[in-house]
Amino acid sequence: MTNKKLNIGIILGSTRQGRVSPQVGEWVKGIAEKRGDANYEIVDIADFQLPFLGTTDGKEPGIAAWSEKVFNLDGFVFIVQEYNHSITGALKNALDIANREAWNNKAAGIVSYGGTGGARAAEHLRGICGELLIADVKTHPTLSLFTDFENFTTFKPAELHLTNVNLMLDQVVGWSGALQTLRNADK
Repeated sequence: MTNKKLNIGIILGSTRQGRVSPQVGEWVKGIAEKRGDANYEIVDIADFQLPFLGTTDGKEPGIAAWSEKVFNLDGFVFIVQEYNHSITGALKNALDIANREAWNNKAAGIVSYGGTGGARAAEHLRGICGELLIADVKTHPTLSLFTDFENFTTFKPAELHLTNVNLMLDQVVGWSGALQTLRNADK
């Protein structure tokens, strides 16, 4: 094992106009950076302009850049919004379009939001993570559109969420480090 800090990507799971995921992602990143236990960065899937899987020849530069970004991360925190009881189509597409091996043997935490805290979307994401060999951690901060957002658009989280975010990050960093052995064996 090395003493090199892990690289954890905070993946914004929405590309919609007027989305609030950047606010939530920056909040999580602010908490994470105070810890000093890993390198944290916001990864916005909108920046990669990914086509829908199977609709092109797959040679767009965004696809290669996205796969490379995912491959170079040791773990993830998914910022997940609930739409129609599930994750966004953009996040599902991003999960599917990256090289499958880029996801394997890494850990992920989930921070979700919605009318019911995004719980149903998070449960769908857990099943997808299992198929991609991503170990999703137990602690799952859930944010309510009714109590953690002003007018459903301005993020104002309750202080009680800090404990869960830190517990989730403890688990993501711990599992990401433990899974390095498997990732290194694959190289």
